[in-house]
Amino acid sequence: MRGFLASSTGVTCAAALALPLAPPAAATTSPAPPVTRAAAGPEAYAAGGTQSLPLASRSSDRAPGAAEQGLARRDVRPFSLVGVVWDDPATELHGRVEVRTRATATGAWSGWRELETHNADHAADPGSPESTSGRVRGATAPLWVGESDGVEVRVRAETTPGTARTAPARSRLPGGLRIDLVDPGKAAPPPAHRARTEAAEPAVLPARPARQKTKPHAGPRPRITTRRGWGAEEKLRDKGFVYTKKVKAVFVHHSDTGNNYRCSQAPSVIRGIYRYHVNSMGWRDLGYNFLVDKCGNIYEGRAGGVAKPVLGAHTLGFNSNSVGIAVLGTYSSKKPSPAALKAIARLTAWKVGLYGMNPRGKTYLKSGGGNLYPKGEKVRLNVISGHRDGFATNCPGKKLYAKLGTARAKAAAYQGR
Repeated sequence: MRGFLASSTGVTCAAALALPLAPPAAATTSPAPPVTRAAAGPEAYAAGGTQSLPLASRSSDRAPGAAEQGLARRDVRPFSLVGVVWDDPATELHGRVEVRTRATATGAWSGWRELETHNADHAADPGSPESTSGRVRGATAPLWVGESDGVEVRVRAETTPGTARTAPARSRLPGGLRIDLVDPGKAAPPPAHRARTEAAEPAVLPARPARQKTKPHAGPRPRITTRRGWGAEEKLRDKGFVYTKKVKAVFVHHSDTGNNYRCSQAPSVIRGIYRYHVNSMGWRDLGYNFLVDKCGNIYEGRAGGVAKPVLGAHTLGFNSNSVGIAVLGTYSSKKPSPAALKAIARLTAWKVGLYGMNPRGKTYLKSGGGNLYPKGEKVRLNVISGHRDGFATNCPGKKLYAKLGTARAKAAAYQGR
């Protein structure tokens, strides 16, 4: 049996320290049906947690911000999602972050996999209570690796060009670098401690026809797996809800967590992202308002009510009066599935239709500040936009961004336009 870490030095908890879980079920290569496990019935509950391990210099440079840092290969408690975190959210990591992990089921080590370092573009607006809470940290995008019990990390700062008089030099890395290993746990805790109305929330909201008499261009509500359905542990997030005035636009994202998941694992992926956003990055709740998996299943994201204008933390500078939808996966070079595109169209037709918006139309949003538009500027955007339309980023990936025109047309058709 592989040994776990004998010391808790450098290890913190997300809620309580992750307890060793029962041995995982045997891996399967059979295709998953387009229905999530959460929709079929709740999983047996087991608490999740986060192991936070500091990175150390990999060279003779021992000063803070050393240009090469890492973590030697080691055994750890089981986890499924990883990300690298640092102290100051205003500091960018200019360099390359790579991880290797060991699969619990097979004992085999993966190859080196790169983490997306520019994750500040998914965040609460500048100056908002969420962004100025004092808990927010800088972080890479998280990566879903599946059930694992070993990890190795290497971080290398980029080289700045030299001149005729100076040699090339390496940038400094942010202070307080550590890797967070997230165990998403199994489903949600028993609802006995919740209020009666919250405990009665269904795991799935069934599809519902549009009320055309009151909303002539509202699309029908699609089937949505609620937070209870994917197993949100509600005690992790901040209490209460924050709302914006209306929904004038939708920003489409990819989660950038990789495509190595089965649709039956989507609830676990979402629980991992939720725990990473709240406990590792310091946000009040999951950043996205909705999530979609590659089988076309739709999930409620940030708490507050699927039909209400919940203020998210998904598009820095443009969270007010908008909704963020993240497709689970990375779509820089991989095309999104037709099922995922259909889900985006159905969800946006219903959501923006509640506020009288045309999915093929344009709208104006006021910038809260970012790297494309200064604070206060009124920006003309598509009602269905990609993340990169509001912030200079690769998100939602080249292949998904190229399909947004198709999503707009389908959404308009669902509205009867």
